[in-house]
Amino acid sequence: MPDLIAQGPSPTDRWRRPLPKSPELLEFILGRVAPGWAVPWDDRVSRLHAEVTWNGERLSVSRLPDAKNPVFHRGLRKDQFDVGIGDHFVIGQTTFSLVDQRIRVLSKSDEPPALTEQTYAPSQLRQVRYRDADRRIEVLSRLPEIISSSSSDEELHVRVVNLLMQGIPQATFVAIVSKALPAPSNQDTNASGTEALNAGRGATPNGPQSPTAGDFRNARPQLELTPNARTWVDPSESGIRVLHWDSRGLAIKPFSPSEQLIHQAVSTYESVLHVWSRSVDRNTPSVYTQSENIDWAFCTPITNEACPGWAIYAAGDFASIVAAGNRDATMALTDDLQDDIKFAELTATTLATLRQTRLLQRRQDSLRPFFAPVVRQALATRDPDQVLAPREANVSVLFCDLRGFSRQSEESGNRLLDLLRRVSDALGVMTHHILDRNGVVGDFHGDAAMGFWGWPLEQASSVTHAANAALAIRAEFEQSAAIPTHPLAGFRAGIGIATGKAVAGRIGTVDQVKVTVFGPVVNLASRLESMTKQLQAQILIDEATAARIRAEVPTSVARIRRVARVIPFGMNTPLMVSELLPPESPQFHLTDYHIQAYEKALDSFQDGNWSEAFRMLHQVPAEDRVKDFLTVFIAQHGRSAPPDWNGIIKLPDK
Repeated sequence: MPDLIAQGPSPTDRWRRPLPKSPELLEFILGRVAPGWAVPWDDRVSRLHAEVTWNGERLSVSRLPDAKNPVFHRGLRKDQFDVGIGDHFVIGQTTFSLVDQRIRVLSKSDEPPALTEQTYAPSQLRQVRYRDADRRIEVLSRLPEIISSSSSDEELHVRVVNLLMQGIPQATFVAIVSKALPAPSNQDTNASGTEALNAGRGATPNGPQSPTAGDFRNARPQLELTPNARTWVDPSESGIRVLHWDSRGLAIKPFSPSEQLIHQAVSTYESVLHVWSRSVDRNTPSVYTQSENIDWAFCTPITNEACPGWAIYAAGDFASIVAAGNRDATMALTDDLQDDIKFAELTATTLATLRQTRLLQRRQDSLRPFFAPVVRQALATRDPDQVLAPREANVSVLFCDLRGFSRQSEESGNRLLDLLRRVSDALGVMTHHILDRNGVVGDFHGDAAMGFWGWPLEQASSVTHAANAALAIRAEFEQSAAIPTHPLAGFRAGIGIATGKAVAGRIGTVDQVKVTVFGPVVNLASRLESMTKQLQAQILIDEATAARIRAEVPTSVARIRRVARVIPFGMNTPLMVSELLPPESPQFHLTDYHIQAYEKALDSFQDGNWSEAFRMLHQVPAEDRVKDFLTVFIAQHGRSAPPDWNGIIKLPDK
């Protein structure tokens, strides 16, 4: 596959990026800050310097009008030109070369036997002392920034290979490779997470297993390169992918990594070195040389869940090893290559750790929609099993149901996706205000949402939070209703709040669980929400919630109005139902005087003086829908209380 190589004035100022063999055009910008194709080392290159188009065979290069310095092609200044394979052009101090260096992964059947093989356990390499520790550590210190700033795995591979080229100066070729891991068996899937992970990598829970000859017996003789990516795909189970590679110089030499070496390193969790030639004298022919330019290669596995099957592969020849006279391979690898292998091991360990941290962060981010912020805070400092274990807690439960959905469904029968988006927006209003006030979204029931407060940590102000959330939901729906074109226009919300003991936590079956709350207080909150339809109120609360709000919440934040004492349908216990109202304001039709007038009418109604109650209800504004419930009830009974009247209204249905 063709590559574009950028080489600056320093050996470390370099990158190699693949160009796809595809009929589709690839267009990109070269420059000092160009995304994906930046050459930040060269101040003679403009921020955005040249526009490049790749058609699968040639590059078309056009200098941008704002570029300060010229582009040179074949020694001449040119603003527009084409580049073919083997050609190059120069901007500032950077040379851009178009090359087509082939990769051929050697299977065991193609590969000559190694004269020397040596394995290095991580513990063994940790005991090796660097002879040039300062330089190696300086190179390695750039790895965290490389990982954090890489926008994709492809970009990460390019940058890590560049770092390895700097840290292993004796290598002619360096690559990040990947061995396809076998799918876990049924036994693996029933194992614990660690055991299943080890089993999927060819290891037992007690340690890695050594490969046998059978592991490579059916290897393919050659792997095929996919058209649009630098990855080798083997149809067999033991396939190898070359994620990215680079080589020193621009000579058209084949890169032939050893499939057997990669399999052995990844399967044993140890670095493995193969030497095919013992001679450092390039005039001495050797039938054991793997290819015309490779005498040795080593592979270091990256053993981590975040880098499945990944490994570092480096190869070179003895001419690159600074040595006097002829030495055998054992001396060479002991004195020179061992430092390189240790550097690869440290790079692999650092890369694996940082990617694992990044993977765990992504997993945590993916769980955000499933856990409320207050739950995530508790999980961050305590054992998850303890936090999520079901336990009794004093909670305030809020049920919020969407009103107007049926009518909107009829009107939007031919625009169901639009209706779905609007309902999702409505549910989003509910959940936003629940979560924004330290609540937990416990469940969704069709077009209704349930939230609760008081778990996983006790909250002294749980009732206050629930009341504020309910009033905020009501206010947002009312504001939306005032704008005919608003997506939530035509929708209202009915809300019920109840306070008491419940079981909260991870509740469900062995097959599926969810974080929610369970108990009679939940049913009561749901009943109160249903009663908003009958009593014509937007927010109804039980006696415990009302008492807490009167004691804890100033009237400048919320007000309470007793509505009626009722027996809900299907229940036997009477319940004093109250309405939660926003504070007095010029925009709201009910003043404190109106609330007092209603509650006096309610007292007369409960005492059996229905005529007085009926008269006092007319002091409440006609806009108030709640008073209509009592007014209609009194009128239906001839304005006279029945002989057995006890002050309680039995609701006929839900």
